[in-house]
Parts: sequence; C-alpha cells; structure tokens
Amino acid sequence: MEKKRYVALDILRGMTVACMILVNNPGGKAFAPLRHAEWHGCTPTDLVFPFFLFIVGAAMAFSFAKFSQGLSAPAIKKLVIRGFLIFATGFLLQAFPFYPLSPKPDLSWGANYLNYLNNLRVFGVLQRIGLAYILGGFLAIWLQKPKRIAWGAITVLLLHWVTLYLFGGDDPYSKEGNISGQIDVWIVGKSHVYKGFGLPFDPEGLLGVLSAAGTVLLGYLAGGLIRRDKPKIDTVGLLYTISLVCIGLGIIWGIWLPINKPLWTGSYVLYTAGWSTLLLAFFIYLTDVVGSIGKFSFEKLLFPFKALGANPLFAFVMAGILARIARIFAWQAGESKITFLQWFNRHVVIAIFGNNEVGSLVYSLCYVSVFTLMAIFLYRKKIFIRL
Repeated sequence: MEKKRYVALDILRGMTVACMILVNNPGGKAFAPLRHAEWHGCTPTDLVFPFFLFIVGAAMAFSFAKFSQGLSAPAIKKLVIRGFLIFATGFLLQAFPFYPLSPKPDLSWGANYLNYLNNLRVFGVLQRIGLAYILGGFLAIWLQKPKRIAWGAITVLLLHWVTLYLFGGDDPYSKEGNISGQIDVWIVGKSHVYKGFGLPFDPEGLLGVLSAAGTVLLGYLAGGLIRRDKPKIDTVGLLYTISLVCIGLGIIWGIWLPINKPLWTGSYVLYTAGWSTLLLAFFIYLTDVVGSIGKFSFEKLLFPFKALGANPLFAFVMAGILARIARIFAWQAGESKITFLQWFNRHVVIAIFGNNEVGSLVYSLCYVSVFTLMAIFLYRKKIFIRL
C-alpha cells in the first residue's frame, strides 16, 4: 500500500522538480504562464515552489511515522541536521564556483573577491526548504494529532498575516512597505538579499519561513490521509473535496490578504495547497485506482517524473551547477563572451524555432531533458542521493 502511494508522491515531486528547472532556465522571453506574477497574483509558475514544499510535508508523514510518541532527541536531531544540510546545499549552490565570475576590471583580485563575498545572497529556494522543513517538522511531530496540526497551520498563517499587517507601512503588502524585506535587511544587510524587484527584498526571506511551514503542515496532513488504511477511491474523493475547499478559501482570503508568492501570504498558502492536493489526488487516482488500461500503464508512462522524484535534490542542484559551469568556460565571440548553453540556444534552438516564446520553451525542455536522463540513469542503477 505505502509503496504505491510513494509512487504518486514521487511522480508529483518529479513533475515539480522538472517545472522548477524549466521555469528557472528559459532560452529567452518565456510564455506568460511560465513567468512569475510581477507581485500580487499567481501564475502556473508560482505554483511550482509551494508544490515542492507541500510534497516535503506529505513525505514527512511517512518518514516521521516512527516518531509517533512526539518530540524526542532523535526526532529533533534528524530535523535540524537534514534542514541544515539542505540550507547549506542551497547556500553553497548560490556561492558556486566560489569566486566572482564577472570581476570588475578596475579592482584587484583581492578587492574583487571581497566585493563578491560582500554581495553574496544568503537566502534562496533550498534555504527556504531547509528552514521550513525544520519548523514545519517540529510542529508536526510536537502536535501529533491531525486536528492539532491543522490548528497549528492556521496559527502560523495568522501570525504571519498579523506580522505583515501590524508592522508594515501604510501599504503593508506592497514591495516598498512590507515588513518581510525589512527584517532580512536588518539581519543580513542590504548587500546579502535579492535585488531583482528593484529594491532589497528577498522572496525567500525569514518571515516567509513561518507561512511556508504552514505549507509543509498542510502537506503533512495530506500525507497522513493517504497513509490511512482506507479504500483508495475514498481517499481520492476526500482529497479532491479538500483541494476545492482550500482553493476557495484562498481566493476568499485573498480579498483582504492578496495572494502573493514573494510574501508567501496565507491566502497564497491555501490556494497553492489546494492545487497541490488536487494534483496529488489525480496521480493517486491514475497509479492506484486506475493503474492501467489494457497494457497501457500510467506508472510506466509517468516513469521519467518518477525517476526525477526519486532524486529531486540531485536534479535541481545539478541544473544550477551546469548553468554556472557554462559561465566559467565561456569564450570570446565578437565583442562579448558566449557560453556553450548560449551557443546551443542561438545556433540550434533559435535557428530552428526562432527567437520567440516557442524557442524559449524548446530550450527549457532540452535543459530539463538532460537532468531527466541523468535521473533515469541513477534510478536504473538504484542510486538515490538524499541528505
């Protein structure tokens, strides 16, 4: 029973990792659904990250089943060590290759390196996952009972909302007025946070860990439901119902608290958890209830996602490393340097499909396929890289 349910989780996790690599590596201007919302709102791309955190929580319901007696030294040790390793992996990935790839010509090597260290971003996707894993896991093991965990999720979401509302500016949910960005600047400094919004604000900062733990807890509750010894079709029906309730509540709450990924608002948590639950139910239905039609097996059809889901950290990290390695080995082409990834995009993808959204998508799919093939190879060899 659990093996099959893990298959559904692996498939959803693998699909999520594939989408994370896809949207992080466009070949040019991507289609609108493959871009993040500018601030408020939620595109399909904005569903990807919370999907992964939701799955982290769902898988935790299986892996932490042995800690049924509540918090203990082994449970806390596992949470802290694994969370720290995930955080450290994310930080090292951002720091790789550990020296400035674009040194300033008017500075010495030492001054360039110091400038590099002074502007190194602290937070990121894996860092958010590691911290949310620790906090969400701590609460789940401590609270134990599903009703108490549900109330725990509600509590952290409300605490996050109250913090945003009370300590923000006149417009507490704006880029300029929110308290989330100010907290990160106070703690790590302006030079160590993300600046892609035109000002120092990190979408994976500390305050959002609180509400991200809510995403983990909702995933934990879903994992607990699929672990129950109940007919699978009944579980699927229950998950479908819960998904629609969460999506609806997220939209309604969004009237007062905007659905916003950079702030990871409570309405965003409920809305995305609803879609996560819906897709989890869908894959359980395909693999466990239907299984196959004649000789056509849904599990075999979705095997590439299953392989990616068995080695998600490897695929995500290697995708980031390859992009940085490409910059190391760039060569001069006319007045500027070009990497082998840029060469492939210009002389193969764009040459065939054009410099447009279609070409961007094809390039992204090619990039994803590289790591999917790696994951399939590792799965065939029964190699599973976990922290």
